[in-house]
Amino acid sequence: MKWLFLSSGLFLGWSLGANDAANVFGTAVATKMVRFRTAAWVAGLFVVLGSVAGVSGAAGTLGRLGAVDAPAGAFMVALAAGLAVLLLLKRIGLPVSTTQAIVGAIVGWNLHTGRPTDPAVLSRIVSSWLLCPLLSAGLAALLFVAARAAMPHMRIHLLEVDAFTRAGLLVVGAFGAYSLGQNNIANVMGVFLRVSPFPAEVVAGPLRVSSVEMLFFAGGLAIAAGVATYSHRVMKRLGAGLTALSPLAALIVVAATATVLFVFASPGLSQLLRAHGLPAPPLVPVSSSQAVVGAILGISLVRKSPVKWRTVGGIVAGWALAPAVAALISLLGLFVLANVFRLPVAAP
Repeated sequence: MKWLFLSSGLFLGWSLGANDAANVFGTAVATKMVRFRTAAWVAGLFVVLGSVAGVSGAAGTLGRLGAVDAPAGAFMVALAAGLAVLLLLKRIGLPVSTTQAIVGAIVGWNLHTGRPTDPAVLSRIVSSWLLCPLLSAGLAALLFVAARAAMPHMRIHLLEVDAFTRAGLLVVGAFGAYSLGQNNIANVMGVFLRVSPFPAEVVAGPLRVSSVEMLFFAGGLAIAAGVATYSHRVMKRLGAGLTALSPLAALIVVAATATVLFVFASPGLSQLLRAHGLPAPPLVPVSSSQAVVGAILGISLVRKSPVKWRTVGGIVAGWALAPAVAALISLLGLFVLANVFRLPVAAP
């Protein structure tokens, strides 16, 4: 049964790939600098690598928000988040936050089981929802100003600029996919950490693979499947739906998004900053949708280019609805599992 229950986590991973791959390659595909097939292959490979690297990152924070300790409970929490993402994605046709959906679903589990929701952890996660787009907007604006100032002093042929931009979009897209996997694998598989169906450890010669690594690898494959099968439409909508982007602006958007995701997911960077007496950002799953929208708006404000604020409003509405819808689905689903199917959704 544990393997059956894991299916909802794989579904959530597929939803994340279908939705959030747009955040690292949407601008490149929309500006026709990178073909979708190429973007899908690069994103799929690096999101799997990042997922395995995310073992020691942001997943622990979600565990402190709600320690889901029964397979049926984890199944419904992940399913609720996945359904919320899919419903809102199909309803408004724009990216919504998987991070906010899983947080809402976990809070729904806490409410159903009577478990407390740690206000300090919740406030840390919610504050990142504001900090993430602001950081991304500021970084993208700074990078764009610097690039614009440097361009007149660079004697590069127009064709060389085009080639460098295409290569740059692939490089930063790969970094973005890696950061997406490292940060957002917590959303996909974090609730299954206590109820993993994999053995505690598998040893094959010198190779030792833990249960968490196998769990996160499976989640990374599910994300890659979502990228390959359903992300093309969202990439085109996001990349061209807010404002017109030049290839250089598209490159900067992806670079800023990837950097912000990495900052909130890297234990090594956090330890380095603390070792030098500097404030370190919390290791929390953040919304790649918020990061990329922040970056696009940051560049748009610097360029003073028109922004489709109605589209921005629709995206923000999706962000607000995601946790509420996920919490409601979680509550209803847990009630059905516990009272109709008589399945334990929490440990006694």
